[in-house]
Amino acid sequence: MLKKQLDRFKRLDLIGAPTPLEKLERLSAWVGRDLYIKREDTTTLALGGNKVRKLEYLAADALAKGADTLITAGAIQSNHVRQTAALAARLGLGCVALLENPIGSEDPNYLKNGNRLLLELFDAKVELVESLDNADELLQALAVRLHASGKKPYLVPIGGSSPVGALGYVRAGFELAEQIEQTGETFAAVVTASGSAGTHSGLALALADSHPDLPVIGVTVSRSEEAQLPKVQGLAERTAELLGVALPERFKVNLWDEYYAPRYGEPNAGTLAAIKLVASQEGLLLDPVYTGKAMAGLLDGIGRQRFDDGPIIFLHTGGAPALFAYADQFAS
Repeated sequence: MLKKQLDRFKRLDLIGAPTPLEKLERLSAWVGRDLYIKREDTTTLALGGNKVRKLEYLAADALAKGADTLITAGAIQSNHVRQTAALAARLGLGCVALLENPIGSEDPNYLKNGNRLLLELFDAKVELVESLDNADELLQALAVRLHASGKKPYLVPIGGSSPVGALGYVRAGFELAEQIEQTGETFAAVVTASGSAGTHSGLALALADSHPDLPVIGVTVSRSEEAQLPKVQGLAERTAELLGVALPERFKVNLWDEYYAPRYGEPNAGTLAAIKLVASQEGLLLDPVYTGKAMAGLLDGIGRQRFDDGPIIFLHTGGAPALFAYADQFAS
């Protein structure tokens, strides 16, 4: 029922074929546990990443409403803003982004390289703000200003994480469910980064429907479990409501919050070690903000025997361009 309801919503086909589910042979041998990876980093828009899943639905909604400008917000090194700006360029739309510096960095690489550099290439208009603690109000005010200047803005929330955006990860969850069946394996868990909550809530919603015994564990990247849980739960509830279905009985929000310190956007020693390990074992690039912290959680979870028996799936949400903004963190 839930899967059929997705067909009611328009989306842009920006991805094409399913992203691969691959076994990490060398890393599996290193940790002594079979690990698989869902390669959301291989999506084709602007060096890849998970945000394009949400933008397939959000941009379709924007076009249906006659928008000529996408407005959004995020950190200076936001992967979401990068992919939003790229899609705006591809569709011939304007893009205005509110950017904050959440870690107060003065490093030129952080301020001008990585995702920030790409915004210039996509011709996005950037406004720097002191803080995005009141992002909704700032975006609404920006929309009013653009309306007054004759534009037709469409507000894309931080991370693309609204019920419309989360539909992208409901769809991705069912895609993953089919790939799981094809492997013939009984998996212990799916692990992903949990930030603005759209990826986590959409994925958990779909898998609770198709594989109710398979936990989706979100490793938080910016908040405690107490603060993150209502964000994921609430967005899942609103997404189910949008789809016209009840939350699956087995739906549950699983969060690990031991790995995000010291704060959002600032990697810790475990993050950097996880990035280096995966790069050296598999030639795969994680990022310092999301996937590095999520992989650190997965690896520590194996060491602490937090998983049931069976292989583990890691959802790789992309973000490699941000590595160039954190070059000093990897200096030997």
